[in-house]
Amino acid sequence: MVKGIDHVVIAVKDLDEATSSYTQLGFTAVPGGRHAGLGTSNALIAFADGAYIELIAFTPPVPPALNLWYSAIARGGGMVDFCAQTDDLVGDSALFRRAGATIGVPFSMERLRPDGYRVSWMLATTEGASCGLMPFFIRDITPRDERLPRDRRHRNDVLGIRSLAIALSDHNAIANIYSNALGTPGVSIDRSDLGASGTSFMLGCHELHLLEPKGRTGVVAKHLDTCGPSPLELRLSVSGSKVEPLDLAATHGVRLVLG
Repeated sequence: MVKGIDHVVIAVKDLDEATSSYTQLGFTAVPGGRHAGLGTSNALIAFADGAYIELIAFTPPVPPALNLWYSAIARGGGMVDFCAQTDDLVGDSALFRRAGATIGVPFSMERLRPDGYRVSWMLATTEGASCGLMPFFIRDITPRDERLPRDRRHRNDVLGIRSLAIALSDHNAIANIYSNALGTPGVSIDRSDLGASGTSFMLGCHELHLLEPKGRTGVVAKHLDTCGPSPLELRLSVSGSKVEPLDLAATHGVRLVLG
């Protein structure tokens, strides 16, 4: 069963600079280490709800499997993908595959933390047109608390992920895949603030908004022109009632909203 969003992937040009920027925004960003054989390194921002943000940087040459993530660097970086928590990696990835998503067979990965501890897990990743629009799936081999930072408190009072929005030219086909995989029709939503409408699904405790533009203007339409169909906005829950969009330069191109 899908338990929620495991993490959201943000591609950055310079990991040290991005870590500093997010720290200045009030997040606790912890060095994650290097992925074996990929030329990638990351920093992690973990939340009390169990989800986290992964800031990931690349050292060329980049493996073909990561070309879509790496291509975001040419635009200055940004949110490129997301991963789902599951208690049944094989079963849940198969459900999405049968519903129409392109998802590969599970394989193992590992990361060497700065303290020398080797973290390992299994992944079933999306491929082709499903990348960034469907979640990829993860199952831990080493304990999950070794993969995530234990410090999940933040000066900006962020508690976790509230919703993830994905921009689509026509959301119906993707919504049908989610509906069939999750066994629910979803809920119609209006996001006038983004100049869009679409369908909302629950991924465990997190909301997923599939959005298409109402016209040629608005945030979603502009995002599609610049980035194509891809993750658009991450809204984070905070203790308190404030709603605060963060500066795009400071978030390295990510539309990040607190509240």
